Amino acid sequence: MSLTGKVVVVTGSTRGIGRAIAHAAAQHGATVVVSSRSAGAVESAVVEMTARAATVSGFVANVAHWEEVEALKAHTLATHGRIDVWFNNAGVSNGYRLMDEESDQELHDLITINLLGHMYGAKTMIPYFREHGGHLMNMCGRGWKGEATPYTTAYAASKAAIASLTRSLAAENKDAKNLSINAFVPGMVDTDFYVDIKCSPRLESTKGNIRLALDAFGTPLPEVGERAVALIAEQPGRTTGKVYAMLSPGKLISGGAKMAWWGMTGKLKRP
Repeated sequence: MSLTGKVVVVTGSTRGIGRAIAHAAAQHGATVVVSSRSAGAVESAVVEMTARAATVSGFVANVAHWEEVEALKAHTLATHGRIDVWFNNAGVSNGYRLMDEESDQELHDLITINLLGHMYGAKTMIPYFREHGGHLMNMCGRGWKGEATPYTTAYAASKAAIASLTRSLAAENKDAKNLSINAFVPGMVDTDFYVDIKCSPRLESTKGNIRLALDAFGTPLPEVGERAVALIAEQPGRTTGKVYAMLSPGKLISGGAKMAWWGMTGKLKRP
């Protein structure tokens, strides 16, 4: 799992899953570029990682804007001379709500960050990776299989689109033998993503179900970072067009049994 000599860019990497991936990549020898929309958050992440002896730089970029994604790429090449992995991680959620309760601006922002941001990352990096080789990794999540996901409808739709985007881009570039285009599904991870989550008034009584689901299906944050590193440490071109999900069949079965029991006992609330 060595990433020694590699340069890894992780968008949305100043908190949560992105930060765990950035830390794990650095621990396995990579030079890491952290990025987010907040200058303060980027500075804090760089200071923390530098204190841990990581080789790291930071750049402020909103992936919803093409010119800022291009600038992130330019910063990385100018500072570190190469890019080996581009991890499209940046994403947002509109909470646990009915979609008609979300504002038009919230819906617009979610799609531009979650989906268009991935497209921009792919658009800027695929020509580079076709020439030099590398990994483009996308971040999938709940709903990526296209299943019904009530109360996170817009978020799930963006993740289903990312799964399709990943497979289609891989097929378009299957002639590039040194390029991998894959997606990663970490599952439910107990991060600040779930702290003070926006919740529909109609669903307030069921808000505790989120904690139950985390207890049943949650993946520890350090494991997410290690699994991500294992994927991006592979030889580019070895696999492409894959969606890698962390939730194992055993965890799915045991978690489902817990949820069923909590439903029978009334601990799991119904909308």
